[in-house]
Amino acid sequence: MLQLQLIPKTEFDRVSAAGVDRDAALALLADMCRLNTLVAIKRAGSGHLGSSFSALDLFVHLLFEALNTAELGWDHPDRDVFFSSKGHDVPGLYATLFALGVIPREKLLALRRLGGLDGHPDVRVPGIEANSGSLGMGISKGRGIAWGKWSLGLGGRVVVMTGDGELQEGQNWEALQAAAHDKLSRLTVVVDRNELQSDKPTEQIVALGSLDAKLDAFGWHVVSCDGHDHAALREAFAELRGVDDRPQALIAQTIKGKGVSFMERSAALAEGGGFYRWHAGAPGDDDFERAAAELVGRIDEQLATLELDVLQVEPVEPVEPPSREPAASLEAEPASGSGAPMQAKVSDEYVVEAYGEALVELGAEHDHLVVLDADLASDCRIRVFELTYPDRFVECGIAEQDMVSTAAGLARQGFLPVVNSFAAFLASRANEQIYNQVSEGTKVVYALHYAGLIPAGPGKSHQSLRDVSLLAALPSMTIVQPGNAAETSALLRWAVEEAEENVAIRLAIGPSPRAIELPDAEVAPGRGSLLRDGDDGLLLAYGPVLLHEALAASELLAERGIGLAVANMPWLNRIDGDWLSGTVAPYRRVFVLEDHAPVGALGDALRRELGGSPVTVFGVEGWPACGTPAEALRFHGLDGASIADRIEDAIARQA
Repeated sequence: MLQLQLIPKTEFDRVSAAGVDRDAALALLADMCRLNTLVAIKRAGSGHLGSSFSALDLFVHLLFEALNTAELGWDHPDRDVFFSSKGHDVPGLYATLFALGVIPREKLLALRRLGGLDGHPDVRVPGIEANSGSLGMGISKGRGIAWGKWSLGLGGRVVVMTGDGELQEGQNWEALQAAAHDKLSRLTVVVDRNELQSDKPTEQIVALGSLDAKLDAFGWHVVSCDGHDHAALREAFAELRGVDDRPQALIAQTIKGKGVSFMERSAALAEGGGFYRWHAGAPGDDDFERAAAELVGRIDEQLATLELDVLQVEPVEPVEPPSREPAASLEAEPASGSGAPMQAKVSDEYVVEAYGEALVELGAEHDHLVVLDADLASDCRIRVFELTYPDRFVECGIAEQDMVSTAAGLARQGFLPVVNSFAAFLASRANEQIYNQVSEGTKVVYALHYAGLIPAGPGKSHQSLRDVSLLAALPSMTIVQPGNAAETSALLRWAVEEAEENVAIRLAIGPSPRAIELPDAEVAPGRGSLLRDGDDGLLLAYGPVLLHEALAASELLAERGIGLAVANMPWLNRIDGDWLSGTVAPYRRVFVLEDHAPVGALGDALRRELGGSPVTVFGVEGWPACGTPAEALRFHGLDGASIADRIEDAIARQA
């Protein structure tokens, strides 16, 4: 197994306290944090290297040098407040906080693990000043903190970092305008201008043009500099501190992937044929070793130049990272009589891949079909559609509200828009725009990617567990979630060709934990299908993740002499009465397994249709857990073993 090594805090203390050129020391500290970031992400099995590396010189300069936070203490009311609105750069921020002694070693090494550090910022972590991950909120939060400090007579500045692509979100410009109006001179925004988004240059997604001119026009004092040059950063922050009549903005020209040559913007784009591959994910063993060797080599050179002793590192306890972070894991039936779960084989089937392929097929058959994207073409598997039908692909950037209203306009002109984004952002952020579009009597297909609890590594900002409740109340909106690739293709075709109203399709982003065998039947709105017989109760589920867990629970219960029937029910807010009376109503015990909060989805729809008959719903209670798929499912009692125990208890109570 690959041996990982971490730079301990004592080494950061040694470099920081050395009587050497301060700017050279800061550059060295940033590279040391890069190495620890690389190790943490490799150990986690996922994370965001490119944007962490672009921001690390800024993190180090601010927290080690420009702000008073570390000196006064992280709870002092007069402290400077700093946070990153980008959110996905948090592994780099965690590494910096570790270097300062704010985050302990065991937490850094538990990135994206249950009980460790969330994949996006959470204020429950020391040193984290604001939750982020859903983009575009940071400047507004910074405005509120700065106004609050002024109102309470407290000291301290407020510095908010944003990504350049993040500035496509409209809320930023509302906040920029309002902060200038309020003359919040203690508010500074730092733009990490690395010129790359998830996998393409920012100017190809939605061009930002001259940020200097735009921010100046909004009434901000604007400075630009090299975001990796600590002497330039020192001069820039000194100028900004001298401004007392308006908020300030620093446009920091950075390089995504800075510090590892093959991850840096130009080299990575050339290697990727115009696409950047280091935005998210963990490097393989070979790439990790190349990156680590380059960082260690440069750190050693810097130490030698500063006449400091060689770098000391310490071994990291080995851990097997999840082989595929988006995969839902987990247990199938135990070995006979052992009670110990066997590891389920992960299927190679992806519903999202089937979605992308079906979309291209439908594009060939329907020239009025237009696909809209929110800078997630690779994740949503719509890049092939973009390349095949570029004249029917609309890139909207990080701006779901604009995207949905653009789709509404297209629908008014006779097009059939298919709107794509992560479910957590699309259903919530653009909910009013969706409501408005539906009220016009037009038809749009909404593809809600990343739906449900899994993957859990990114944390609560990306786990979509409220989208069904947000959309199900809308008239003329049908919500479905397919359980396998074939059902994905069939439901998408139905949505495009047959549905008379709007359709929201929830899509799991990772591979199915097992190949889910569904009856080969035509799409029948409101009707599910029985996957496993049983006389003691019926469990309804949907989507590949929880269908797998439902089947695993039924298999475990069969070992205990309990017959649990399992049904796939992809229609989350539409139920056919005949199917209900023939399939569901005969069971005295009906259970629903929700990849959602326990309210507002399939369980509530069944209760209404059954006229108050008892329905037991198992869903994600409270805030979703961050961790591996196995950890998150078990934490919420939604893995097969836990569901089997819960159903057995329920049946015993009802006996």
